[in-house]
Amino acid sequence: MAKSAIFSLWLNIIVYLGILGLHVSHSQPCVPPLYIFGDSTADVGTNNYLPDCRVKADSPYNGIDYPQSKPTGRFSNGYNTIDYLAQLLKFYESPPPFLSFSDSNISHFLIKTVPTTGINFASGGSGLLDSTGHKYIRVISFGEQVQQFSIVRSNISELLGASAVANISKSLFIISVGSNDIFEHYDANHTSDPTVTGQNYITTLISTYETHLRNLYELGARRFGIISVGAIGCCPCQRNSSRSGDCFEAMNGDAQLFYTALRRLLQKLSSECEGLSG
Repeated sequence: MAKSAIFSLWLNIIVYLGILGLHVSHSQPCVPPLYIFGDSTADVGTNNYLPDCRVKADSPYNGIDYPQSKPTGRFSNGYNTIDYLAQLLKFYESPPPFLSFSDSNISHFLIKTVPTTGINFASGGSGLLDSTGHKYIRVISFGEQVQQFSIVRSNISELLGASAVANISKSLFIISVGSNDIFEHYDANHTSDPTVTGQNYITTLISTYETHLRNLYELGARRFGIISVGAIGCCPCQRNSSRSGDCFEAMNGDAQLFYTALRRLLQKLSSECEGLSG
């Protein structure tokens, strides 16, 4: 399961880059701005700006392998997956988190940074459902991240005009979300019963995903890079709870269900939404 999930993740990314016709040997960024959404797999510091948030990566050994060995809010020892994707596209690293810019300097940020770099809305602990992450008191759900992008789009229109808004359709929207929804659903049911989650819950998650993707489409997004849920039953926290140290295959099964359903959703949207690619 783990090998197949990782292979599928990178295959999707490679196929997407092929669709865009990108050549990563260029010295300049290969695409217009990057807009990043998701959870801790994509967060580059959002939660550091949430005073009440109880899940932050702001202390050692987070960031030990990052330049200057400092924690940045990334849930990683150094760069995270989004940073590496950005570097593949010839950016220095992921765009900065949306919440790192106060109301007083947001206009300067939108004029100087967004048109060339983009912005990161991802929040560790969040999920597709608004209820996911409530145990951490305050995180930014995927739905709220889409609302933040709507605010950015409105400001781009006001400050930079129609041509800048049109450029949104050329930008790459990278999304990595869904794991926490499955984690928390199992935790809430206090069981390892392989039937506790299953297709019905996955259907709910995918329906919510569709709503958010359609909202982004209405806001101008056309190019998507979707990272599905990996083999989360093989995470250390799951293996440590097993006497044998084996993966939690029931959870991996739900991750596979999620991947299959998400793939079908993307095929559906590609056929229904003009100009959509991913």
